[in-house]
Amino acid sequence: MKRLNNSENSNEGQVSALFEYATEGIILTNEKGEIILINPSALKLFNYEKEELLNKSIETLIPGRFHHAHVQYRKAFNEQPANRTMGHGRNLFAKTKDEREFPVEVSLSYYMLNDALFVIAFIVDITQRRQSEQSMLNQRSQLEKITADMRKLNAELETKVEQRTRILQEALKELEKSQKEVNEALNKEKELNEIKSRFVSMASHEFRTPLSTVLSSAALISRYTKEGEQDKRDKHIKRIKDSVKHLNELLEDFLSLGKLDESRIKAETSAFNVQEFLEEVIDEMKSTEKEGQSINQHYSGGREFVTDKRLLKNILINLLGNAIKFSGEGSVITLDIREQNDYLILSVKDEGVGISEEDQQHLFSSFFRGKNAINIEGTGLGLHIVKGYVDLLKGSIRLESRLNSGTTVFVSLPISPV
Repeated sequence: MKRLNNSENSNEGQVSALFEYATEGIILTNEKGEIILINPSALKLFNYEKEELLNKSIETLIPGRFHHAHVQYRKAFNEQPANRTMGHGRNLFAKTKDEREFPVEVSLSYYMLNDALFVIAFIVDITQRRQSEQSMLNQRSQLEKITADMRKLNAELETKVEQRTRILQEALKELEKSQKEVNEALNKEKELNEIKSRFVSMASHEFRTPLSTVLSSAALISRYTKEGEQDKRDKHIKRIKDSVKHLNELLEDFLSLGKLDESRIKAETSAFNVQEFLEEVIDEMKSTEKEGQSINQHYSGGREFVTDKRLLKNILINLLGNAIKFSGEGSVITLDIREQNDYLILSVKDEGVGISEEDQQHLFSSFFRGKNAINIEGTGLGLHIVKGYVDLLKGSIRLESRLNSGTTVFVSLPISPV
C-alpha cells in the first residue's frame, strides 16, 4: 500500500488514458462506498450514463438481496483494507440499469490520500465462462451416462447379442454426436481442450473397432444354421466375447480414472502372503500372453507384507499387461520383487518397442499414447491409473526405456500400518 500526495501527479495524462481505455470495468469509491470515478468500460457493462452513477452508492450495481451483506463486507474492508486478486473469495453478482443480473469477478485495491481511504474495483463479466463451465459439466454427465449404459449392456451381451448390438450401435452414434458437442464446448476453455479432445478421439476409435467386430460376427452367426457349422458359429461367438472383454477393459479404465479423480478410492491395508499373491497374479496374466511369451518372477523377502492387496494387484496387472502388449511373440517379461528396509521394491522389465525420451515425460498423463504405440490398442490411461494407485499407497514410480530396447518400470511401496 502506498500513500499518495499531491506532488505525485506528473503522470496524470498517462494514468487518465489507462483509466479511459482499459477493457476492464474500473470503479473508484470513497470510504462511504460512493462512486466518484467510473470508466467507459464499466458504464457499458452496467448500461448507465456517467451522471447516473456519480456519487451513488456502490450497492446501486449489486442485486438487492445482497445489499445488507455487502454493506457489512464494505465496512469490514474499510477497517482492514487489503488487496484482493481476481477470482478470490465468493461468487459475485452485479446488475445493470435494467435489473439484469450477471456473474462477475472483482479485483480490489486501495490507496490513502490525505488520510482518506479510496477503493478501486476492477470488474470483469464472466457470464460466458460460467456458461462454458456448465456446458462442460453437462457434456461430462452425458458421457458418464453413456459409459454406464454401455457397461450394463456389456454384462448382458452374451445372451442377447443382436438386441444389445443395436443398442450399442446407437450408443456409439450418441458418442460420436457428443464428440462434436464436446469439442465445441472445449474450444471455449483452452486449458481443458487438449485433454478432452484426446479423450473423445481415443474413445471413438477404441470403441468403434470392437463394436464393428460384434456387429459383423452377430450378422454372420445367423447364416450358419446347419448342424455341421457349429465350429463356424463358435468362431464368431469367440470374436464377440473377445470384443466384449476389450470393451469391458476400456470401461474399467474410464471408471478407475473417474474414481481416482473424485478421490473415491481409499487404501485398505492388510497383511498377505507375497509369494502366493504373485503366483495368483501371474496365473491370471497367462491368458493374455502372446505366442511364446513368458513371465519370469523373482522374489526375495519376508513371508508377508502389509499394504492394500487390491491396489497392488491392479498395479501389477497394468504393468504386466503393458509389458505383454508392447512386446513381441517369444519375448520374456521379468518381474522382480524384493523387500528392503520396510519397502516393497518391484520392477517389470520387457523386451518391447521401448519409449522415446520425448514421450517419457508425458507417460503418466491421462490419455497419452507414445508415437510408436498409435497402432497398438489401448486408452492411454494405464500408467496414469498406476501412478494414482502408487500415490494412494504413499509410494513412488519411475521408468527406464530406450526405443526398440524395452522398458523397465520401478515401483517402491512402503509397509503400511494395519
